[in-house]
Amino acid sequence: MKNLRTRYILGILCLSIMLGGCNKETTFFSEPYGEGKPPLGITFDPAQVPSPNVGDIGSIIKLKANGLNEYLDKAVFKFNGQEAEIVRVNGDEVEVKVPPYASTGVTSITVDDVIIFGPEFTVNGKVRIDPTWEAIAGANGSVNGRLLTNDGKVIYVGNFTDYNRRGLVRPINRIARTFSNGIYDVSFRTGQGANGSLNSIVHIGNHYYLSGGFSAFGQKRDNISNITRIHLHGDVDTVGVHPFRRPDQSDTLKYVPAFNGGFNSAISHLYPQENKLIATGNFRYYVSRRYDQPNRLETRDSVILDSVEIRHVARLNLDGTLDKTFRFNGDIPFAGGNGDIGTLLHESGPHQGKILVHGWFNRFDGKEVGYVTRLNANGTIDETFNPGGSGADLYITNMTYNAVTNKYVAVGSFRTYNGKPAMRLALLNDDGTLDETFQAQTFLNGLPTYAKQLDDGLIAVAGTFLTYGNVTRNRFMILNPDGNLADPLLNATGQLLGGVNQIIETRSEDNKRALLFFGWNLSKFDNKDVSNIFRVIIE
Repeated sequence: MKNLRTRYILGILCLSIMLGGCNKETTFFSEPYGEGKPPLGITFDPAQVPSPNVGDIGSIIKLKANGLNEYLDKAVFKFNGQEAEIVRVNGDEVEVKVPPYASTGVTSITVDDVIIFGPEFTVNGKVRIDPTWEAIAGANGSVNGRLLTNDGKVIYVGNFTDYNRRGLVRPINRIARTFSNGIYDVSFRTGQGANGSLNSIVHIGNHYYLSGGFSAFGQKRDNISNITRIHLHGDVDTVGVHPFRRPDQSDTLKYVPAFNGGFNSAISHLYPQENKLIATGNFRYYVSRRYDQPNRLETRDSVILDSVEIRHVARLNLDGTLDKTFRFNGDIPFAGGNGDIGTLLHESGPHQGKILVHGWFNRFDGKEVGYVTRLNANGTIDETFNPGGSGADLYITNMTYNAVTNKYVAVGSFRTYNGKPAMRLALLNDDGTLDETFQAQTFLNGLPTYAKQLDDGLIAVAGTFLTYGNVTRNRFMILNPDGNLADPLLNATGQLLGGVNQIIETRSEDNKRALLFFGWNLSKFDNKDVSNIFRVIIE
């Protein structure tokens, strides 16, 4: 009975608590981000084609835009991000003047912090896709290097398996020969090609030498370490060897690559030097094979892999053997850099045979350097190259050289060079000193990743940036030698998407000045579809 009474009292208490909870006044909190802004009432239809939809800088363009009259005092019209003058608004029609440094792309109207996008407009400029370039479909992977052949053709190497849709049935594995207009040459027979990326190709005598990150080429699926030699028609150059055998085994003849040498990791660049080969990259060991001696198991066809430590820069004889007269002190290799490197070879001029080394290091061969140094043809540090006491203050990601102007162009993460301002982009004299007549302006929303000075002194720059010196430039621009943007007509191109490995001055099929681009993930130039390799003309 006592337990029953206790339960009754507890039940009454619980009911009271529940009823009290129901009567408690509910609290409502305000919206933490405030109410959204009401729509402006501006209609700017991207489907409405401007009149005209192609025009010159300074021309007047008419577009359809409703509801703009109310905001005339603060409306900003832009061509691909570049502010333009609103000339007149008449009902649902707005007239605007194409401004200097306008570029091909979308139009927009900005009111305060609200942006309304409109139709695309094409700005006439001096740089445009070359209509005589026939490889419209390009390559389906990166294009890393090229070689001009003696008969006027071109060999491209990279990490592609298709070139201009000629590899859809049978893959074109990382190497293709073309005519000067980009058309694929079917007579070049490389079989299965490479099983990994090709970065460089060199022609010496009756052979091509290929380097990159691969372990097989054509029918030879082993005994290759990132470099090999092929005949001019495309087959791997081979030699017969008699592998080690035990007394109870019969003698055999095995064909292996005649070039017996390589490296433990990818070779970034390969350069010819007086019937020898200079290999550069972020490797640590040279490797070669012994076919005629037993390994531990003493099995038939045994192969012993020898290795010699040598970092970053090495020289090979044409049979693949390591040349220890280059970057060795007796049997002791030079130290190389304390970080990753990139290189370029001086092919001509007063520094012919010398190698510029740049990258992510601040010591090279035990010497303090500011992320850049230069080697003599014998592999020693060139003391005539003097970037000053400090050089760059941070990484140099890419450098190019022009033998006509005798200038280097450097891009990277640096902000100073030898203690002087050099924001991400610098022009250097051929002795390594800073050319202070060039002053880079501010990059926003990205950095330059490649720059090259052309023979007339203009500088082509590609990267991830969207603005340069408060002017919209969608990842590509052309500068004057002083660092200012060149003629607006040279900077009217729309966006570039992807990375550039090289820009090469050349001529179109109708003999106009042209630039050949190739790289990785290159999918757009001037808002037009491209695929890792394309050519533009400069008119």
